[in-house]
This record gives sequence, structure tokens and C-alpha cells, in this order.
Amino acid sequence: MNIQFERFIGIDYSGAKDAETPLSGIRVFSAQKGSPAYEVRHESGRHWSRLTLAHWLLEQLRMPQPTLVGIDHAFSFPKLFLLRHALRDWEGFLEFFMQHMPTHECSIEELRRQRRLMTEANHALRLCESWTASAKSVFLFDVQGSVAKSTYAGLPWLYLLRKELGEKLFFWPFDGFIPPHRTSVICEVYPALYKRRYKKGDMGLDAFDAYAVVNWMQDMQRRDALSRYFSPPLIASETEIARQEGWILGVV
Repeated sequence: MNIQFERFIGIDYSGAKDAETPLSGIRVFSAQKGSPAYEVRHESGRHWSRLTLAHWLLEQLRMPQPTLVGIDHAFSFPKLFLLRHALRDWEGFLEFFMQHMPTHECSIEELRRQRRLMTEANHALRLCESWTASAKSVFLFDVQGSVAKSTYAGLPWLYLLRKELGEKLFFWPFDGFIPPHRTSVICEVYPALYKRRYKKGDMGLDAFDAYAVVNWMQDMQRRDALSRYFSPPLIASETEIARQEGWILGVV
């Protein structure tokens, strides 16, 4: 197995404010195979909002060029939550989320005030999070390093990509662990796993996270090591869990 991409996109995400507000915390870097990474800015010159980013991604991923996209938020919730709500697969989870927690329509904080954001009180971890030293629960808000807001805010836009692109976009590992040849792939990433390898220079923290994601993905392909990370060493029961909870590219 030798998975190859022609382009890489790394996104540092933000769950602040509402979906239409430009946010300095959303940063996007891209690189063609064998070329240096560069920051992608919105054509208006303003910062990306979650809405403008989602529509830009739609345009990019409609192109035939095989692209690997890494986004810095979780793509699903722990199995405990899925079992509690009788959710058997990722499609069902996304539809449930859209129905009960419409974070694309208002801010996270507004839904929290209305007590409409469902969580688990024990701050349960997904399996992939328990395999890392510092990843935090998707239910843990208001702490340094948490991706809870980004996760809740980002899920509706994954649903949009899913509905619009169908089989043109492979959601790893929900669609399987080995993507088809010359297919674009979108996956969860965790910049803390990669960024000590690279020099920050004068970049801000958010920009550097997106930059590190692109450089790591590109570097692993150049070393013929990327395919290894698409097949983490999971036993059968763990594979089943990961197909529901998701996995972080780079956790092995």
C-alpha cells in the first residue's frame, strides 16, 4: 500500500462566535506535492469564517487533484455518547447532531446558555485520545488546549461536505482505513503531535499549527511513511470503535 496525494491542506479551526464571523483563529495552509507550504487567505482579505471556509473547501475538493485535508477538531463523539443515544454509525451521529445541536445557526455560547449542547458529565475520552498524552475530551470546555468548541462548531460543516461531495471525498476512518486510489481524503489532526519538528519563526500560534500539519503530512509522504499512519495497529474491536468515534492521523 502506497497512498499518495498531490496537494495538502492543513486547517487550524475555531469555535468562537457564530459561523459567519471572520475569525483570526481559523488559519489555512496548503502545499503542492514537493513545494513549500503557504498560507491561504480569503479572497476578501478578511479572516476566514466557518461558513466561508466550508464553501472554499467545497470548491477545492470538487477538483480532481487528490488532496489530503487535515482539520484540528474531532469528527465524532466517544462511544459512550453514541450508545446512550442509540447511534450506530457516523452518518446517524451527524444527522442527530444537526437535529439537536445546530451550531451552524447560532454560537456555541448561545446554545450553552439554552442548555442545548449535549455532553457527558464524566468528560469521556475517545479511544484515539486515550492513546495520546495530552488530548482532551470533546466534552471539556473552557480549558487550555481543549477542542470542544471547535468540534461542536465544525461538525455541521463536515455534514455539508458529506452531503455535497458524497463519494468524491473520503472521510477517514469512517469510510474505511484505506482510501481509494486518487481520492481526496479529509481527516482529523492534532498539531501538538507534529509541530516540535518545525520552526515557528514569526508565525502566530494558530498559523503555525496549520503550517505544521501541512508540513508533517507532506514530510511523511516524502519519507514513504504516510501510509503507515492510515493503518494504526488496532485489533478488531478497536477498529469498530474507531469507525464510529474517528481517529487522529498520526496516532499509532
